[in-house]
Amino acid sequence: MATLELYLIRHGIAAERGEEYPDDSKRPLTSAGVARLRKEAKALDALDVGFDHIITSPLVRARQTADVFAETLKSKPSLSQSDALAPAGTPAAVIQELTKHMRKARIALVGHEPNIGELAARLIGARVPLEFKKGGICRIDFEILPPKGTGQLRWFVTPRLLRRQG
Repeated sequence: MATLELYLIRHGIAAERGEEYPDDSKRPLTSAGVARLRKEAKALDALDVGFDHIITSPLVRARQTADVFAETLKSKPSLSQSDALAPAGTPAAVIQELTKHMRKARIALVGHEPNIGELAARLIGARVPLEFKKGGICRIDFEILPPKGTGQLRWFVTPRLLRRQG
């Protein structure tokens, strides 16, 4: 029996990089991005999947993604942010952050590619990063967190498949 269900989520569809957003950290989700994430959250509800807590990257598009899940899910998860999930963060820093929230049974992390895919690989002991589409989600179960333990990948779903479920 797992002591922790960990969900890794890549942020939703965001505004393009460019003149309008010279600071990449401030790029918001598009309205289509928000709508798609809402559908995903409703699909998770339909599948009886919920979170107790969401830890998000401080970047606008990731925070907005976390907000959509926090507002839409029946489980009404609490929310915090961590620089460990920002593009400059490391898997070790994320694991360190997770240890602060171990009283929670179901934790979601919202981050960015390639970091989230590299983190997933590190957590399950894979050599190659998992590739997350925008809004992609996976669940990894743990009895003991790395470096002592390795997680078990329970499922990994594309945003489109999840939206069809909802």
